[in-house]
Amino acid sequence: MTTLEAPAGPRIVSYAAWVEERKALLAEEKELTRRRDELARRRRELPWVKIEKEYWFDGPNGRESLGDLFAGRSQLIVYHFMFAPGWEEGCPACSLMGDHIDGSVPHLAARDVTLLAVSRAPLAELAPFRQRMGWRFKWVSSSGSDFNYDRAVAVTPEMIGSGTATYNFRPIPPDAPTTLLDLPGVSVFYRNEEGEIFLTYSVYARGLEPMLGVYNWLDLVPDGRDEEGLPFPMVWLRHHDRYDPGCEVDPDEGYPVAAGRKGCCE
Repeated sequence: MTTLEAPAGPRIVSYAAWVEERKALLAEEKELTRRRDELARRRRELPWVKIEKEYWFDGPNGRESLGDLFAGRSQLIVYHFMFAPGWEEGCPACSLMGDHIDGSVPHLAARDVTLLAVSRAPLAELAPFRQRMGWRFKWVSSSGSDFNYDRAVAVTPEMIGSGTATYNFRPIPPDAPTTLLDLPGVSVFYRNEEGEIFLTYSVYARGLEPMLGVYNWLDLVPDGRDEEGLPFPMVWLRHHDRYDPGCEVDPDEGYPVAAGRKGCCE
């Protein structure tokens, strides 16, 4: 019989020794910050794609065009929230993102940026869940529109079967499960004074992590994200009103929306 060794505990050192190691790590953190700044600069230098197609959405103000969603500003960030027609509640991972949006909206507006969410489900299905979650951000429906498909955050079983479906700029294998046809992402648009609209950036999957403050906080603590050995990283996640009073989660319960396939945020 093999005896498993207990994991080694943390090294305990003096404060002075800790400061020396912390300063060494700080140098690497500063280098990462500089690299991130440079990457952000290159991101802003990407070419733009003119949006020629007309898109319409159902929102709290009635029928609105893509241009209307800018709300008079020149820059628009759309979070593609996974909420398909017929669902009773949104994806837990997208709901985590939703928990981060409200506080950002007024600050972004001060920098000429509108931030909102778009889903395929009809507005009548989105509204009760939005109220349940206590969110205030604008959330519109693209029901009946090609918007989600054109932004590569929605696919059909036929697209998967024919090998024409893509996500995160990669093909979805034809044998992939068809239990999850909506996917998360962010699209960024610019509207000039002439009213022309351009796609300037899009990001999917783990590229969305920088917007998730919870993960940034978890990366600071000794246990980190503590997701090793789970079926997929976010299996522990629940809607914020579904944790028990002690906030304990049984990962064996499964992840409501993503059951039957790996997580969408690989």
